[in-house]
Amino acid sequence: MKTIFALSRVSVSARAVLLVLLALPVLAPAQQGKGKGKEQSANLRQASELMREGKTADALAAVRRELEANPTSGPAANLLDTLGATTEARVVFQKRIDNAPDEAAKAAAHRAMAMSYAFDGDSKNTVKHEQLVIAYWATRETAEPQNAFYQQGEMANEAARVCIDSGDLAAAEHWYRKGTELGNKEPEPRTHPKSLWDYRLAHALGRLAARRGDQAEAQKHIAATRKILDGDPKMAEAQERFFPYLVGYVALYTGDLKTAETELTKAATAQGGQNDPFMACLLGMTYEKMGQAAKAKEFYQKAHGLATAHNPPAAFVRPFTRKKLGL
Repeated sequence: MKTIFALSRVSVSARAVLLVLLALPVLAPAQQGKGKGKEQSANLRQASELMREGKTADALAAVRRELEANPTSGPAANLLDTLGATTEARVVFQKRIDNAPDEAAKAAAHRAMAMSYAFDGDSKNTVKHEQLVIAYWATRETAEPQNAFYQQGEMANEAARVCIDSGDLAAAEHWYRKGTELGNKEPEPRTHPKSLWDYRLAHALGRLAARRGDQAEAQKHIAATRKILDGDPKMAEAQERFFPYLVGYVALYTGDLKTAETELTKAATAQGGQNDPFMACLLGMTYEKMGQAAKAKEFYQKAHGLATAHNPPAAFVRPFTRKKLGL
């Protein structure tokens, strides 16, 4: 395949079953398929190793051997998505939905299905399945009100992230606003402050303004984000590292490439950012726009190697960099 270097439009009860791992006390969405559990099978260990070595066909063969033995393996389906075999993955996720032992397990399977569609940039189907997860958490409001409303907000934001990455900016704004609305319904004593949701929304609106080419509006949201962080130092302890991501993202999409390089480098080298494939990918896009093809390729390769989770960043980065690198 010819290498592509054209900047595209980027464009638990039940809790133990419905693991919401690393669920957005940070801006990065939850990483599915990475929770604690039984040891990975030999086939899947081999598939992961082969994937790291760039041997996609062999890795797929190992995953398919696993599915012969365990036709409803969630981890195997996750790997199929990562390897680009999304249609096959969704057959497995549908089996998990149809055979779920309880509503929590069914919601977890719907969330995985939502991410599978995200790997294809199909935000409409991602939203459809995320709405079913939100509906599950609505049934948990009486039993665990703080967590239930928080998770509803999380799932709405997760849907929004897929929408912005796929270029559906109107839907992204709708779901980011919906996430804030749902998250802020959390009753006292709150486990997540209103400032966190305000910060996330301002951050998202800044990125959306940049994607729409409205630099002045984006700068207003950057200023609002900075003010929210400064107003709640405790919340900012975990969220500060995402501020340069916002500044760099806005700069990239509004043509200030030097600022994009500086700020995205800060984001990519901050604690917690070194293994973020999306930060590496944004740097690759920046260098591509700057005409530095070798550095762009370096960061696209890094991003591709890091994008092994089953979450929105990987769902965007993996297929995007696959095309860029001609894999």
